[in-house]
Amino acid sequence: MADQKLFLVTGGAGFIGSHLCERLVKEGHTVISLDNYFTGSRENHVSGVDYREGHTKDIEKHIPETPDIIYHLGEYSRVAKSIEEPALVWDLNMMGTFAVLEYWRARKGTKLVYAGSSTKMATPRPEGTAGRDLSPYTWSKASNTELVHNYGHWYDLPYSIAYFYNVYGPRERAGEYGTVIEIFRQKFLKGEPLEVRLPGTQERIYTHVNDTVEGLVIAGEKGVRDEYSIAATRSYPILEVAKLFGGEIVMLPARSTSRPSAAIDTDTAKIKVLGWKQSHTLEEYIREIKENRTR
Repeated sequence: MADQKLFLVTGGAGFIGSHLCERLVKEGHTVISLDNYFTGSRENHVSGVDYREGHTKDIEKHIPETPDIIYHLGEYSRVAKSIEEPALVWDLNMMGTFAVLEYWRARKGTKLVYAGSSTKMATPRPEGTAGRDLSPYTWSKASNTELVHNYGHWYDLPYSIAYFYNVYGPRERAGEYGTVIEIFRQKFLKGEPLEVRLPGTQERIYTHVNDTVEGLVIAGEKGVRDEYSIAATRSYPILEVAKLFGGEIVMLPARSTSRPSAAIDTDTAKIKVLGWKQSHTLEEYIREIKENRTR
């Protein structure tokens, strides 16, 4: 096809990355995934994708091609857990992403779509800690966002930055690197209590993976040296989410990394102007889970 492109997706065997790979392949493009399988899974492999295993800091060795667009999703992505393993965050998010940016710089004309973290826009904690300073993860993501902007400016490179908001949907993972909706889903299906960190009023925006991928595709096609928040229209207190599932709820002590409210979503309008709109809601997703359980 005339408009067929070569895409590189780092983290292509992960939750969001696998859905993005699937979408791009269905559109007839050539897709390469680079994943170290730290949180990615071979169960997420999609037919038609060229999967290569390796660390992003070795990207030049693994990906000698020149892609039209790089989707850089392959980073460490847990806020609280990163407090325990800053060296791992530095390795994956700082060393790995620096290599990706150098790879991008060496290929004039290739566009980068960087998956930033909306945590940097979160309301400060009561003692004044800003979202970007909550943990090694949040700091690394905010720093890398600034570096992407600077590389684009210094070297006249095309890019977009996309911010995710608590993405949920098929292929989520639970466990210590898991997402809250999938953790709740698995506990609900097993009849186990849902665990909520105090005070329970902390709000988050939850966005379906298909809506997120749609935003990524639009940012890749139309975004120009700007930031785009791919966010659902409303936020939920975590205790309300647990109540949507139903069943027993157990309250746990608060964490030092807890954020009191959803990130301030200042850039959503930009992606909407480019044609993005929300198509899925959290209530619908949880309702389907509950209905399927009773069948």
